[in-house]
Amino acid sequence: MDCSSCISLIGAPTDIGASVRGASMGPEAMRVAGLQVALEQRGLLVFDQGNLAGPANPDQPAQGGYRHLAQVVDWNQRVHEAVLAELRQDRLPLLLGGDHCLAIGSISAVARHCRARGRRLRVLWLDAHADFNTRELTPSGNLHGMPVACLCGLGPPGLTRLGGEGPALRPGQLRQLGIRSVDPGEKRLVHEQGLEVYDMRYIDEHGMRHAMEQALLGVDADTHLHVSLDLDFLDPEIAPGVGTPVRGGPNYREAQLCMEMIADSGRLSSLDLMELNPALDLRNRSARLAVDLIESLFGKSTLMRPRDGA
Repeated sequence: MDCSSCISLIGAPTDIGASVRGASMGPEAMRVAGLQVALEQRGLLVFDQGNLAGPANPDQPAQGGYRHLAQVVDWNQRVHEAVLAELRQDRLPLLLGGDHCLAIGSISAVARHCRARGRRLRVLWLDAHADFNTRELTPSGNLHGMPVACLCGLGPPGLTRLGGEGPALRPGQLRQLGIRSVDPGEKRLVHEQGLEVYDMRYIDEHGMRHAMEQALLGVDADTHLHVSLDLDFLDPEIAPGVGTPVRGGPNYREAQLCMEMIADSGRLSSLDLMELNPALDLRNRSARLAVDLIESLFGKSTLMRPRDGA
């Protein structure tokens, strides 16, 4: 079977790394919002692989600077294996979270796959938060504030070495967009590591189009493009169903332009949709918006101009 247009949905129903409960219901909310049908209407072949199973959330305080470390490692190992299995079948994995700590497993699998295939990797991290905390910097120990640091090798070995030898990412492979909430110590670490960040001030001053042009610079036919979308990337006025909302995020049109420019690149090869919290949503509004944006990632255009599949 030619799987150039095959997508695999992988549910990861846990809020194990989060500060607020409820993201564990995110995968089902996306299904209820019609994700599979929407993708099939784009001409894609969709395999829903169901939900992964993993340890329950013990809801315990941090130990040694981390909350639920053993359980977070377990979930990320399962995510890593599931995402890698789909990549090896040349299917595009769409991880439905779940909290954003699960991107450690997802992106480490993508990085491992890229190393095996000899391909370059570019990761777009769309989020209100830099997620570059370490146990020395964070007072909470919540691991959904640490995935980027772990992917870059700053964290416990169970998470920094999921994909085999060494860290999954070098800072130069990552572009962060929409950032507007960064702890002081985390900010210093981001600068020290040289992350490329297009925060909301940059987007306000230069526009989403320019920010995306910079973020996609150098992406070519030999590049695997991974998008890790935390729904709190969006302004909470349009996406209230998230655990850690931050005012002043991209509006609907800015978000659509972001997705359409990713689609225009033709390089999207894997995707995380994270931190949807139905317990905090209004009649599944945020899930429906997420489906709308994912449709745009796969070619649905709101622009009045001719384009294949528009």
